[in-house]
Amino acid sequence: MKTSIENKLRTLQPRYLEVVNESYKHNVPAGSESHFKVIIVSDQFNEKRLVARHQLVNNILADELAHSIHALALHTLTTEEWHENDGKSKESPPCLGGSKAEQS
Repeated sequence: MKTSIENKLRTLQPRYLEVVNESYKHNVPAGSESHFKVIIVSDQFNEKRLVARHQLVNNILADELAHSIHALALHTLTTEEWHENDGKSKESPPCLGGSKAEQS
């Protein structure tokens, strides 16, 4: 799944792309690929609001979102924003339901 996401998002000609499987943070079977964080830096996001950027990514990953991906944390940045953040992105928010931590 991770490779499929990476391959599809390459159509945005990213300057930086990182796809992180965060499924282990959730109450899912070991080895699951259902919760992902995507950090993508692309000039195609220039002049686009955050909602438009997310819609663009969601459209590219429509099949995966409909069938395989349960959660997708998106960090969509322009090159300028990426440099302003020193090449860092925010941590994904914690799972609010069904996480392993809540079962303790």
